[in-house]
Amino acid sequence: EGLIEFYDSFKDMFEFFCKNTTIHGTIRLVCSGSNRMKTAFWTLLFLASFGMLYWQFALMFNQYWAYPVVLTMSMHSEPKMFPAITICNLDPYRFELVSEHLVQLDHMAEESITFLYGVNTSASLFHMNEKNVYIKDLSKISNLSRSSFKLSQNFSLLRMPDHSNMSGKKHYSVGFRLCNATGGNCFYKTYSSGMDAILEWYRFHYMNIMSQLPVIINISDHEEQIEDMVYSCQYDGEPCRPGDYVHFHHPVFGSCYTFNSKGTDSFWTATKPGIPYGLSLILRAEQKDHIPLLSTVAGVKVMIHNHNQTPFLEHEGFDIRPGIATTIGIRQDEVNRLGGNYGKCTTDGSDVNVKLLYNNTYTLQACLHSCFQHIMVRKCGCGYYYYPLPPGAEYCDYNKHPAWGHCFYQLYNRLRNHHLNCFDQCPKPCRESLYKVSAGTAKWPSTKSQDWVRQALRHQNGYNSTSNRNDIAKVTIFYQQLNYQSVNESPLLSVNLLLSSMGSQWSLWFGSSVLSVVEMFELLVDTLVLSLLFCYQSFRAKKT
Repeated sequence: EGLIEFYDSFKDMFEFFCKNTTIHGTIRLVCSGSNRMKTAFWTLLFLASFGMLYWQFALMFNQYWAYPVVLTMSMHSEPKMFPAITICNLDPYRFELVSEHLVQLDHMAEESITFLYGVNTSASLFHMNEKNVYIKDLSKISNLSRSSFKLSQNFSLLRMPDHSNMSGKKHYSVGFRLCNATGGNCFYKTYSSGMDAILEWYRFHYMNIMSQLPVIINISDHEEQIEDMVYSCQYDGEPCRPGDYVHFHHPVFGSCYTFNSKGTDSFWTATKPGIPYGLSLILRAEQKDHIPLLSTVAGVKVMIHNHNQTPFLEHEGFDIRPGIATTIGIRQDEVNRLGGNYGKCTTDGSDVNVKLLYNNTYTLQACLHSCFQHIMVRKCGCGYYYYPLPPGAEYCDYNKHPAWGHCFYQLYNRLRNHHLNCFDQCPKPCRESLYKVSAGTAKWPSTKSQDWVRQALRHQNGYNSTSNRNDIAKVTIFYQQLNYQSVNESPLLSVNLLLSSMGSQWSLWFGSSVLSVVEMFELLVDTLVLSLLFCYQSFRAKKT
């Protein structure tokens, strides 16, 4: 009796609750007992308020469990690290080991262009006396035999009528035919532009030729030194140092160098905005035409990206035109995503189901490429040449895998149309830095200054070109402002806000507080105990 208050009946308990609770309106259920109309009115009003309250509660919980987010923007201003800069000379090499096959491919391309357009390009397009890059010790590898690979004649370029054209004029599409391993399910990889078709056809054969090279090639002893491409390099008014860059060779974009790739050297800390405090480069942009149908652009490829990030030059970056001074202003945006229930993102890629094939930090492109390569190896039996290989796999070669092109183009179309699950398996990074770029150009060197500029480069860097301003370029990359914009995701409805909203609704419909909820809980406990007592008394009475 000291713990539980006993009542003679449920009516007494209900009357006591209505007269003493802090919930508004309940006392009218008792005080208006002599007027049944008022009692019925207040009963309906009380039940309607109760229903509206829990309807609002249901809406709140549905919104909370949807985990919506709100974006907040803030500006920060502080010294920060200069981004990584990758430059490529758009001049891929002819490796000596596969040079004979590349010469054969050039002849095939010449014949195809002559067949399609009646143009003889041997004198202007193909240079068979270009210098090849010889790689030491490759002759000791027994599985690399020049005679083991044969260029296939089964992928000839064809010109076909374009039946989709509705203008009434005759239009032709150009492409080549691909079939599966049994020679069936064939389709034509066609392009409305003959130039695009020739370039894709050439790249397709080029990948088969390059698959003869080993996966890892150390070309540091045979590649051009950075002084042959970068005539001048200054950052913040100080000359660049030999250890400020790493270099690699891209099969399409040629010799590439990445400045400030790690982002740990204090030398690259940006303390002031403006052109004088950025990275200034004078670059050689010669058009040697090592592989003219693979690289049709003359100039330099530049990409601005985060540190420890693989530069995907085929998807990002921009070209610098020869004979031009280009100034590139950059502004940084930082995006912070919540992840978890509020969205799909990953902190470092460790929780992603795709095994990354790149040794750098996680990016969406690295995950998509790795996912596609794993599917390619599983479905086609070999890997795409432009992506790294999983352990135990080999690159595609139509001598060993005659139908790999048919398999690859179908898979790639499915990836492009989001029919592969790679976009579902590869979330965005939870923290990401984005760079906005604005550029301006001017002729460089000018007509009056080009003579002494070329003389200075000739004496300092061994520059010996006789062309007119078309083989050098200048580029300056700088921070426009050191302040950067941070875009952060935060929960639209947090737990504190949910409780606050629930309290507001409770006060609106009943004018009560948390203690009123405790009173209702007490009423439920008293009802349960009183029901048990009445059941026990009834049981004893029957037993007696």
